[in-house]
Amino acid sequence: MEGPEGRPLNGAGARPVLQVGSSPSTSTGLSRLVTSAPRRGLAALLAAVLGLAAPLAAQGNPPVAKRDSAGAHLHHHAEGLPPVTIPKGALFTEADIRFMQGMIAHHGQAVHMSRLAEGRGADARLQRLAKKIDLSQAGEIALMQDWLRANGQFAPAPESWRTITMHGMLTAEEMAALEKARGRDFDQMYLLLMIRHHEGALKMVADLLASPRAAQDVDVGVLANDIENTQTAEIGLMRAMLLEL
Repeated sequence: MEGPEGRPLNGAGARPVLQVGSSPSTSTGLSRLVTSAPRRGLAALLAAVLGLAAPLAAQGNPPVAKRDSAGAHLHHHAEGLPPVTIPKGALFTEADIRFMQGMIAHHGQAVHMSRLAEGRGADARLQRLAKKIDLSQAGEIALMQDWLRANGQFAPAPESWRTITMHGMLTAEEMAALEKARGRDFDQMYLLLMIRHHEGALKMVADLLASPRAAQDVDVGVLANDIENTQTAEIGLMRAMLLEL
């Protein structure tokens, strides 16, 4: 299977789409505004809507992080994925496994978004940022897959973002709108949606760290820390770039 720019994607069997962390009505409303907005003023419209997305999603939604009898966070990630068996004496927890699996899908979508920039007339500076995100997150995907396999756990493919949706990720409608955008419109939409995407990754890290005994495995802890530091810095950079467009 290949992406829109002819880049190879590691194929995987389709599974039911999982929606996590946003209400269907909020995601649908945002997607309609993205796809129908006039070219002029797109950034302002998206900024206003994205700013409202979190409080709207909180109204009438069940909590996105649940606790079972053992107090494990990230239980919502497990639906549609193989069950997790933790070996006796293992330092890692189910929350660690689900974080790694979910972050592979999350990173996979960021990589796909970033590979769109080269063929859509994006600003040279944005293309450099997109390339950085592509390379860094593709590398982290490989690390997460290796860690999961080494610990006898299911490792999703990079394109699992098509069937697993985590905090901050784009809907199908938003992705279609981004793929159609060109030039400055692409720059604006990419930055706004990637800011939200990064904020979703930070929420995933926060959920992990709030889970009892999670992130004690050194590889999980280091990765979570790297994601938090890198994506926090990139959010600041992208907000500055938006002001300069």
